[in-house]
Formats: sequence, structure tokens, C-alpha cells
Amino acid sequence: MKRVVVTGMGVISPLGNDVNQFWENLSSGKSGISKIEQFDVSDLKTKIAGSVINLDAEGRWGTKEAKKLDRFAQFALAAAEEALAASQLNLDKVDKERMGVYVGSGIGGLNTLIDNVNILKDRGPNRVSPNLVPMMISNAAAAQISIRLGALGPSLSPVTACSIGNTSIGEAFNAIRNEDADIMFAGGAEAAISRLSVASFANARALSSRNDEPELASRPFDEDRDGFVMSEGSGILVLESLEHALSRNAPIICEVIGYGASSDAYHMVASHPEGIGAYSAMKNALRKASITTSDVDVISAHATSTKVGDMSETLAIKKLFGADAHRIPVTANKSMLGHMLGAAGGAEAIALAKTLQHQLIPPTINLQNPDADCDLDYVANRAREKVMSIGLSNSFGFGGHNSAIVLKKYE
Repeated sequence: MKRVVVTGMGVISPLGNDVNQFWENLSSGKSGISKIEQFDVSDLKTKIAGSVINLDAEGRWGTKEAKKLDRFAQFALAAAEEALAASQLNLDKVDKERMGVYVGSGIGGLNTLIDNVNILKDRGPNRVSPNLVPMMISNAAAAQISIRLGALGPSLSPVTACSIGNTSIGEAFNAIRNEDADIMFAGGAEAAISRLSVASFANARALSSRNDEPELASRPFDEDRDGFVMSEGSGILVLESLEHALSRNAPIICEVIGYGASSDAYHMVASHPEGIGAYSAMKNALRKASITTSDVDVISAHATSTKVGDMSETLAIKKLFGADAHRIPVTANKSMLGHMLGAAGGAEAIALAKTLQHQLIPPTINLQNPDADCDLDYVANRAREKVMSIGLSNSFGFGGHNSAIVLKKYE
């Protein structure tokens, strides 16, 4: 089977709208969580989120085109453009029938839908946008990227909730290994921060309500955690067969060597308390990579900052890694990024690639009072230098969807 490498990356996030800024802020332990400014939060239980700022969509694509794109598709396109530039692909010289796009979104154009529901209610059916459906459907991000690139190869928009990024990367990895494509753009995008979604998650008691201290609100593995923090953005990677990348002297960032997926088959919103699905996904990823637990140097945890979720992932790591579990550093990007939902896996894969590239593990910030049931090495509060070759990244989603990918430093 073909070997698969990463040759380009692009990110839009609460910690920056390009990979360099994103990595600088992440590795320095900066929080991207702040008070919500986009809409009135006075009557909401949760008033904080990880918001993307300073993305000039009209400046990038013009007013007419920008208005035809929901915010999540804008994020995806912007991240894909950065990834394309970083990969140094010449679109005039590639076989576009061998180039595909696997980019998903959990909720799609939620804000476009809400806006048009309000227009229908207040102004009547004649004022509803004719672009409503193509803007709101979850595959709009993948479609828009395919159109802009002229990518004629396989196109897919996985919907596996918050594991979408890893699912997309993993399935793109499989497509290249199985020789269905030479180049794949893969990842996720999300822009679901709204009064409706914040109210719903808050009423489900899933969100942190540490409104007066937003930068301290996301605190995975900490005894005082009180829920996750909603966030938004996009993370897109360019995957290529090693053969194709070498043929054009591409800038190779790292190698993708494994992917595993599973289902909890347990509950629509709660993680399995024993981490059965998470264990299975990680086990399958290591099996596909043909490595053992002793080969893994770092784990990027899903770690949303919920009581059951953090504990079940810790149990899953212990079950799979055994004696190695306490040796391997575990980092939680969501302590700084918040939970980017369907975009989380893509952004965190980029973080793991940079971790291997720079031999530096980003910290898990706000870990001041560790939960007694969460007793692994979570790289608390400060980044750590370490010699590393292989990293594992976890992503889990509502409905019990689990996915894990394995990245390796390219040599």
C-alpha cells in the first residue's frame, strides 16, 4: 500500500487564522476563550466561547461571493487556501481526477438557517434567500473547496459529530493508500456559535458557566471543571502519497501511518463510562500503523473538559497502554482552543504535526487541581520539550462516534 504524508496545513481558530500564529499561541499556553460579542448573551446561562476574529471574508472573495457562503464554509475555504499555498501544489500540473476533498461539518450552516427562519417569520416567504439550502447543507464546505480547486476526485463530507476531523483525515488516508487518489484535502469546519446552540447546550448542562473567568473555563482533567466551551473554526490538511510528494519535491511535514474508528453503541450524548469505544478506536489505529503502545511518544486527547468524558478517555488510555500509560505525555488542546466541534480533529491534527515537527508538546492549561480519577501525565500548564517520533490524536463525538489517527515524524 502507498505511504501517506502531510504536505500542507491551514487553520482558522480562536488562537489565530494561520498555522504559525496558531502554533505560537498554542505552544505558549494562551487561551482563546472570551466573552461572546456577536449577539446578546444577557439572558443566557453561558456567555463565553472560542470565537474566530479578524477573518475578512469580503476582502478575500469579494462581497458577492462572501454572502453566498455560510461562516463555516468561509472558514473551510480560508483554511484550504492556506493549506494549498503551504503544500506548494501547482494546480495546473496535477491530475485533478486524482485529487479529492474530504471535509465535514457537524452542524453545517446553522446561522444561515436561523437567519432565514427569522426572515420567513418577520418578512414572509418572498424574502427567504434562494441560497438557503446550498449555504446550510453540511457538505457545502467540501463542495466549495472542490469547486475552487477544480478537484475531480473523490469528495465526501463525513458527519460523525465531533470526530469529523479525524474521520475525514483517516478516510482520506485510506483513499490514498488504496490508490483511489494521489492528493486529498481533509479536515473539518464549524461555525455553530449562536443564541440557539448556546442555550441548548447550556440547558443540557454541558457548557461551562465560568463567565467571569473565560480564560480559565476550559479545564480538562481538573477537579473543578464544569463543562466544555463552544468554539469554532476549521483545520484542513493536504495529504499525498509519498511517491507523489517526492516526485514534485514537496515540503513534507509528517507521515500519517494509522487510523482507527469505532462506536460506543451506548448513548446519544454521553461517552461510555468505561471508554470502550475510545479504547477500540485507539487499538485499531495502532494496529493499522503496525506499531505497539511502546512506540507512542505523545497523545493528543479529545478531552473536552467534561466529567465523564475526561474520565472515560483516561480509562481507555490506561486499558490500552497498560504500564506505558503513565509514561506517555497526554496533552489537551481544548484547554486553550475550546471545543471546535466538527473542526476540532483537523485543528488538533495540525497541532500534533507541529508537536512532532518542533519536538515540543503544548500544555494542558488550567490544570490546577487534578481530578483523582484522572491521574496520567497531562503536561500541566507549561509546554514540554521531548524527543518524539510518533503521536496519537483522539476525537470522539455525539452518538458514540470515535476516531483516532497516528502521525509520525517524517524521516
